[in-house]
Amino acid sequence: MVNKKVFICFICLFLFLSCGKKRDAAFYEDPGKPAHGDMIITGSIGEPSNLIPILSSDSSSHEIASYIYNGLVKYDKDLNIVGDLAESWEVSKDSLTITFRLRKGVKWHDGEPFSARDVMYTYKVTIDPKTPTPYSGDFKLVKKAEMPDDHTFKVTYDKPFAPALISWSVAVLPRHLLEGKDITNSPLKRRPVGTGPFIFSEWVPGDRVILTANPDYFEGKPYIDRYMMKIIPDSATMFLELKNNSIDMMGLTPLQYVKQTDYPAFRREFNRYKYLAAAYTYIGYNLRHGFFKDKKVRQAMACAINKQEIIDGILLGQGVEATGPFKPDMWAHNGNVKRYEYNPERALALLKEAGFERGTDGVLRKNGAPFEFTILVNQGNTVRIQSAELIQRRLSAVGITMKIRVLEWATLVNDFIDKRNFEAVLLGWTIPNDPDPFDVWHSSKQGPKELNFTSFENREVDEVLVKARHTLDRPERKKCLDRFQEILAEEQPYTFLFVPYSTVALHKRFKAVEPAPAGIMYNFIKWYVPENQVRYKSNAAISR
Repeated sequence: MVNKKVFICFICLFLFLSCGKKRDAAFYEDPGKPAHGDMIITGSIGEPSNLIPILSSDSSSHEIASYIYNGLVKYDKDLNIVGDLAESWEVSKDSLTITFRLRKGVKWHDGEPFSARDVMYTYKVTIDPKTPTPYSGDFKLVKKAEMPDDHTFKVTYDKPFAPALISWSVAVLPRHLLEGKDITNSPLKRRPVGTGPFIFSEWVPGDRVILTANPDYFEGKPYIDRYMMKIIPDSATMFLELKNNSIDMMGLTPLQYVKQTDYPAFRREFNRYKYLAAAYTYIGYNLRHGFFKDKKVRQAMACAINKQEIIDGILLGQGVEATGPFKPDMWAHNGNVKRYEYNPERALALLKEAGFERGTDGVLRKNGAPFEFTILVNQGNTVRIQSAELIQRRLSAVGITMKIRVLEWATLVNDFIDKRNFEAVLLGWTIPNDPDPFDVWHSSKQGPKELNFTSFENREVDEVLVKARHTLDRPERKKCLDRFQEILAEEQPYTFLFVPYSTVALHKRFKAVEPAPAGIMYNFIKWYVPENQVRYKSNAAISR
């Protein structure tokens, strides 16, 4: 009862919804002047798993954490590496040592000062074997870490490491709250404390996460007072909430982007943004499963699936075909790998080579066992579910029975993927701007909570991935990554489906949104709402 009253008071005191007023087209075109205030409400299908970044691999957790924590460096709008908690850095002539000069006067959200001790703690806890993190690989390459003083952090490597600098964009954790304690049981998983532009305020499971602007942020207080992630597991429901002005921002499905938002009333209230996402969608196979151990079976799967049909029919053209783990406009992309065009006859020939025979009932069998399996898909992702349904029909046409099981995100990750309790999954990966596929594809990364959950093992891949990450010359590094992609195309541990366009709707009252190679969120702390367009008004006396 107390919590309910507190929440009602919060709504009454903090929020005032200027509801019901229809604005003409010119109202939101006025850029006004930057002013502090308002709240942005974003919609998310998935709920965060935990808010200590090194312990989570889901996008919802990392999205929230990106506003709470800082790394030493980050990308700017043009994907150049710039300082974050580090004001500057020096790289030694032999490329083995990086010396970071840290900002002075930065404070954690609880008022404690930030120092090099926090960076050292983050480094040590990340490489601690007791920490269940998929991100330790980059930091295990550090030969020596030093703190010459409270505002200098120095790392030395045995040999050059290409992504060394950007690897320090990892979120720095508060030593004073975590050192000497079990990080996996820390209350910071639910109530994080960072140095970032927003301070954690509230997490109501299954409903919302709320952050508050940090008045002491070293780059200046964000103009937007509050950020709310609203958990809405169904994209159709989320879209209704967007149109009803209950949320301000969401990723649109292709159908929503192409057909359901192209009318005057929507264009009057919302801007739409579109750019090729740094992500791809794929089918991943459990390579320890009887059928999927054979690469001919995996190659046959690729031939039996019509990727262009998915792009045209489900994405409505809002995507391009994926042939590997890099998107086509990246320098590391290899456009000359082996391709698998839609060819059911070729699929059947490959399956026959793998020992399958098709009976008079049309079902493929090997040693009397029918070719059937279950693919897991996460709840709320309409595109993935519809893609699975279309794939199901295409596989059925060649005698393969594919069952579809839709699971809530946390259940899918914790009870099935982490426990390797699956036959196939339909999922997506984000693609880092400086590609280092080691954590997903190296055979050493198959442990609990690590990212090579399909159990892929290939000695040459291991070799070229290690060589690539220790090669600073980009043309030579690309040769390694090209060979890596050639092997994946041959082995087909994934059926790479498509690279989608990111299609986003954002309410027009938010200004200073400037699309760039980094997307639109890179300058979020500079977004503002003119005073005459504010929807949610706050009480200036509210303290933290």
